Amino acid sequence: MKKITFVIVCSITIISVGTFTACMSSDQKNKVAEDKVLVAEEKLQEAQENAYEVADQTATADELKAFKLESELQIRKNDVSIAELKVKMNNSDKKNDKIYAERIDTLVKRNENLNARIYNYQKTQRDWNKFKREFKNDMDNLGQAIKDLGVDNSKK
Repeated sequence: MKKITFVIVCSITIISVGTFTACMSSDQKNKVAEDKVLVAEEKLQEAQENAYEVADQTATADELKAFKLESELQIRKNDVSIAELKVKMNNSDKKNDKIYAERIDTLVKRNENLNARIYNYQKTQRDWNKFKREFKNDMDNLGQAIKDLGVDNSKK
């Protein structure tokens, strides 16, 4: 729709300019030409700004692939750490097992949620920088929660 409108506007502009330039003096023609150049420069600058904005919001294929691999590696490390926590739970006293098991289940769900988010991002790819920042923050928070639970268990 935008292309059709653009073509119609350009066609009308060209016809109008052609008609008016036939009746204009050379000074008037120069003024019209200068105005066209200024408008074209403004449109070019606006298009470049839009292109930079879009490029900033989307990830390149290589960047996304590297981030995904790094994230999946960390998710697998979290799985191993959670499995180690489960082993420690089985070797600990029985009075705190229920609370500890609930915390471990929460960590498992958070880790699965991160895995789903990185997988689903490949399909949508919206606002790359925001996604990356939030994902890293959530990943760091989960890693800290796993460490904290491991420390709490060893003190008991």
